[in-house]
Amino acid sequence: MTASATDTLPPRARKVKILATLGPASSDAKTIRKLMAAGADAFRINMSHGDKRQKARLVEAIRGLEKEFHRPTTIVFDLQGPKLRVGHFEGGQATLERGQRFLFDRDAAPGSSERVQLPHPELFQSVNPGAHILVDDGKVRLKVLKADDNRIEAEVVVGGRVSDNKGVNVPNVLLPIPALTKKDRSDLEFALEQRADWIALSFVQRPEDVAEARSLIGERAALMAKIEKPAAIDRLNDIIALADGVMVARGDLGVELPPEEVPPLQNRIVACARQFGKPVVVATQMLESMITSPTPTRAEVSDVATAIYDGADAVMLSAESAAGQYPVEAVAMMDRIAVSVERDHTYQARVHFTQTQLEPTTADALAGSARQIASTVSASAMVCYTSSGSTARRIARERPPVPLLAMSASINTSRRMGLLWGVHAVHTRDVASFEEMVEKGKRMALRHSLAQGGQRIVLMAGIPFGTAGSTNVLHVVRLIGDELERHSSTRK
Repeated sequence: MTASATDTLPPRARKVKILATLGPASSDAKTIRKLMAAGADAFRINMSHGDKRQKARLVEAIRGLEKEFHRPTTIVFDLQGPKLRVGHFEGGQATLERGQRFLFDRDAAPGSSERVQLPHPELFQSVNPGAHILVDDGKVRLKVLKADDNRIEAEVVVGGRVSDNKGVNVPNVLLPIPALTKKDRSDLEFALEQRADWIALSFVQRPEDVAEARSLIGERAALMAKIEKPAAIDRLNDIIALADGVMVARGDLGVELPPEEVPPLQNRIVACARQFGKPVVVATQMLESMITSPTPTRAEVSDVATAIYDGADAVMLSAESAAGQYPVEAVAMMDRIAVSVERDHTYQARVHFTQTQLEPTTADALAGSARQIASTVSASAMVCYTSSGSTARRIARERPPVPLLAMSASINTSRRMGLLWGVHAVHTRDVASFEEMVEKGKRMALRHSLAQGGQRIVLMAGIPFGTAGSTNVLHVVRLIGDELERHSSTRK
């Protein structure tokens, strides 16, 4: 899919969204434009790497696309979170043998094959005999034998080479560490200054982590909780209830959990987010071989397809688009996989395998009815007006068979909807009457190629207009062929 400098980027031929991470391979405006034209619906800026001046340039490039393509752009700032690491070794590394004893302590002296500093006092207070300590993404595994406030004595279960500052994971241990570090707080303030649309919060273990971030963010951005710690699974419902969306961070989950447990967890998290009507992103290692290869493996294609069949709102590319040799090709491949899956005649049945429970509210009742009506009357699109995005979220949760044109007078709301399944967001002036709502809805559906003359669309809105959470109108209209031409002089 391409667009010229004067064209509006047409709606995607799919409903699942693509979130592309930016990095060294995609840090210039020209490449970012190619990513969006190839299928990227939103862009992730990883605060673990690079400086703030670079990040500001990325934001400027993305917002430039908003003006060029006449479509709201979506930016996700991903906070680094706490990083647990071992200290330094004499000579930079050491080799640990299976069955040997090894000591983690608080001594800053260079380590050896017998001991190393662990500069995190919280770990000494948290681990008990029998707990496992994983080093370097689990390549080296140790079992705790004894622990006190200054020393952890462990036995090497899986040996290997360990070098300076390698990461540490402690599965099944709730660590008394806040999700926001001093660096994260500084990065968060910067992201908000840059008008981030979403903030992705790392190292979430408990609902309190989300609540703390929410208190700092307020309404300035939407908050996405990254589910990457097994401890978060125990409080999943409470975490999702407090967040605006969730990310299934499968890479980190796969380090601390047996790999075979990750797929069912992915399905469970996606289903839970659907129940809450919150967007859910499936992330990490989706097309990883495309970091160095122009084509993915069949297993990777199936992996992406599974996430789409499960009903994820978005699928994410990490190093593939940030540091790989084929960033644009990776986005284009993910786009083709999504289009192919959604054309499968079994897709609608499979995406509705998760049963959503409507709340006893007018807005929820109308959202559920709108999906059924759109199917019954063979509508070509659904159209909604929303000030906060709640109407669009309700409709997207029901996974309707047709795209949703979501119009909002709020540019912030329009941008945040870039991660919602099936939503084509449009920033437009508000409407003042029911008649104006109907006319603008018809005009916009034609203008954005979501409907043609003679087709029906289903409209939803709230009256009085501009009042969040007041969805109470459902209307079906048939378009006439010259509708757009007759209103060509009407401003957006």
